[in-house]
Amino acid sequence: MRALIVDDDFYSRSFLEYILHPYARCDAAVNGEDAVMAFQKALEAGDPYGLVFMDLLMPVIDGPRALKEIREIEKDCGVVPEACAKIVITSVLEDGEDTHNAMYLGGATSFLQKPVDEGSILAELRRLGCLPPEAGEA
Repeated sequence: MRALIVDDDFYSRSFLEYILHPYARCDAAVNGEDAVMAFQKALEAGDPYGLVFMDLLMPVIDGPRALKEIREIEKDCGVVPEACAKIVITSVLEDGEDTHNAMYLGGATSFLQKPVDEGSILAELRRLGCLPPEAGEA
């Protein structure tokens, strides 16, 4: 599996990469614009991202706009819904308009509220079918 971690905070990116690296090849982007470009390039190269962790509040292009652009890229490239990337929103926002729009209008797969921990990340990945049920259990 290939994962794209999108967050303007170095600690958040590093933490997610640390958790995901045993299960996925990880790349990182520091804003939505970089994420959209990386996503499109990977899809065009035939090595698409199956998983994206994306913050909502970022500079240049924010998470909701980047999410919408990524979904449009998938549609334009003819990616069938079953093959679309699983996009997990991570945010400090609890129940804001941005969170609602990302989930219901933007096509996000799921939402995890920051601060996230390893257990909740792995549980969500198992729930989404990205990991086998026993992965990450001690």
